[in-house]
Amino acid sequence: MKKINWLVVLAGAAVGIAAVALTLLGNPVNMGFCIACFLRDIVGACGMHGAAVVQYVRPEIPGLVIGAFIMAVASKEFRAKAGSSPAVRFVLGALVMIGALVFLGCPLRMVLRLAGGDLNALVATIGFAVGIFIGTIFLNKGFSLKRAYDVGKAEGAVLPAVFGGLLILFLLVPSLFKISEKGPGSMQAPVIVAFIIALVVGALAQKGRMCFAGGIRDSIMFKDFKLLYGFIAVFLAALIGNLIFGKFKLGFQSQPVAHSAHMWNFLGMVIVGWGSVLLGGCPLRQLILAGSGNGDSAVTVFGMMAGAALAHNFGLAGSADSVSEAGEYIVGGIKTNGQVAVFIALAVLLIVSLVHLPKKAKN
Repeated sequence: MKKINWLVVLAGAAVGIAAVALTLLGNPVNMGFCIACFLRDIVGACGMHGAAVVQYVRPEIPGLVIGAFIMAVASKEFRAKAGSSPAVRFVLGALVMIGALVFLGCPLRMVLRLAGGDLNALVATIGFAVGIFIGTIFLNKGFSLKRAYDVGKAEGAVLPAVFGGLLILFLLVPSLFKISEKGPGSMQAPVIVAFIIALVVGALAQKGRMCFAGGIRDSIMFKDFKLLYGFIAVFLAALIGNLIFGKFKLGFQSQPVAHSAHMWNFLGMVIVGWGSVLLGGCPLRQLILAGSGNGDSAVTVFGMMAGAALAHNFGLAGSADSVSEAGEYIVGGIKTNGQVAVFIALAVLLIVSLVHLPKKAKN
């Protein structure tokens, strides 16, 4: 217990409580927070994809980034750095997003879905851990995207400025954006409340170094479980909240915005886990790092946004289970082009992993 970082536990508990609160305030069930889903909604609101049911400027994303930015500046931890294989990071960010949308959620939503009783998320968690394990094999062999370099402070503040400006524009001129009239995109917590909640969570996540991929990675590589306690705290806080408010529903079928095509849930999160290890952090961590001045993480976030546009414009994203008019249960999943994209993503991850090994390791 001496090795527990209680700030990580506090941050994790805050995320779990905030996720339940945001759901009660109007966000979709088991989706109080989801980095992949919320970035996808923002991309849709800006007209970069045409999926009408997932379009909205989610204030939680600006809140997380700006909260991390404020905390980093206040604690003198803001470091403007960039230049660590930005093009590769952009591609990896896109692949991680595609994998997440195959599953229908990022690692954070995976934990929240599990806390809501969705056993499809258990399959995904196994896939996520497998992907991280594969990534650690390459880390142990010397995988590196090379070092980042000090840059101007303005460079490090790009993502907070972009998302802050986007939120202000949305508040002042909402008619500029596409907003879903039905589906998950139409389910929204009040803008200001959601932003303030995310602001607090972003600050805590920055100080606690929260990272879902990092927790499993460190436990595998170093037997260091400090970050993993944050992962567990999110789950327990959300689980308790769901039980209190009657939001817990155990099973595989009829889960909100989820599908029970197990192979694709598993493989989608293998991509997310593997890609997150190569990038040095999960999607949540990338937002927090970008808010703390990391220009490479900002590039990764832009890559994730591009991946969201690709996923919906080319039909790569998963579709939720549904019930036909005749009452027949229809298992969702992904179409053939999405299945092809999964294997292409895995191949690209393997190539990137091998290309960035030291020469001796390659031989």
